[in-house]
Amino acid sequence: MQHRTIAGTDVTVSEVGFGVWTVATNWWGERTDGEALALLREARDLGVTYFDTADTYGDGRGETILAQAFPGSARAGVVIGTKFGYDWRNRPAQEQAGHVEAPQRWDPAFLEGALRESLQRLNTDYVDIWQLHNPRLVDLQRDDVWTFLEGILREGKVRAVGVALGPAIGWLDEGVYALRERGVPLLQMIYNALELDPGRDLIRTARDEGASLLVRVPHSSGMLEGRYTEDTVFPPSDHRSHRPRAWLTNGLRKVEQLSFLTEGGSTIGQAALRFVLHAPEVVSALPNIYDRDQLVEFAAAADCAGLTDEQVARVAKLYEENYGLPEEREHGLAQRPTGAAGQ
Repeated sequence: MQHRTIAGTDVTVSEVGFGVWTVATNWWGERTDGEALALLREARDLGVTYFDTADTYGDGRGETILAQAFPGSARAGVVIGTKFGYDWRNRPAQEQAGHVEAPQRWDPAFLEGALRESLQRLNTDYVDIWQLHNPRLVDLQRDDVWTFLEGILREGKVRAVGVALGPAIGWLDEGVYALRERGVPLLQMIYNALELDPGRDLIRTARDEGASLLVRVPHSSGMLEGRYTEDTVFPPSDHRSHRPRAWLTNGLRKVEQLSFLTEGGSTIGQAALRFVLHAPEVVSALPNIYDRDQLVEFAAAADCAGLTDEQVARVAKLYEENYGLPEEREHGLAQRPTGAAGQ
């Protein structure tokens, strides 16, 4: 496993991280506590040191399960990122079972309580990376939020502050503002070989500002994992079950054209991770991990040969041409960064 350091901080993360949302929620299928703990611990054994969660994942389960997986002295061997900003306890009752965003709160009193509760659930006295969760531009413009964050950084309760972007908003403006006007050292965004924008603009901005990036959904909601066929059916609780069928069929046709990324002997899932890690500003990619085989495959991607500039440019050309397919927007399926609401 290779590691990269977040710009301007002493926080170092594994190039392949673990997005805890897959084991803490039912968005990607059900996982028992035993199954979740086994995956988290094996990930650490394979060299994964960065684990990314949020207080809203499973209404706190994403944090408590990390505390169970890495108790006591084991906590020192992992880097934990969590997120804040959703008042998930006051989610409307009719939205409890769906993928609808909970209301957000950004007042310092709420943030102080959110941090205290996250520390309790994580059973730790510090968070390595604390991220604003899907903030709108108006939220990022609140000076009282940043004054509060500066305070907890000084106190050592948080080692680094970041901003996790999207997908329920456009989030390009939010990302650029956070980097240029607030000087955040870290942004988390959706970016992959099928969904290059607005990630490309944010990579350029991060490069200009000397900042770092985390990438989630590097496999485009599983499309780049190499497991889907035209007969794939998703369980009802899985957010992909609500997508139009053309999302699957068109996606498979696009992935076929990316076979050149595997010429070095990697799987398409590993090549997809090497694609996002090609940008030095990206410090860690967070694949969706559902089982042991997938964990082993993705963890090994950090040791696969990187892609060439020519391969990356070829992906960009295919993207600009929509992979030779009719524009999805003509069928009411305009391409947009994917992900469950509140992820």
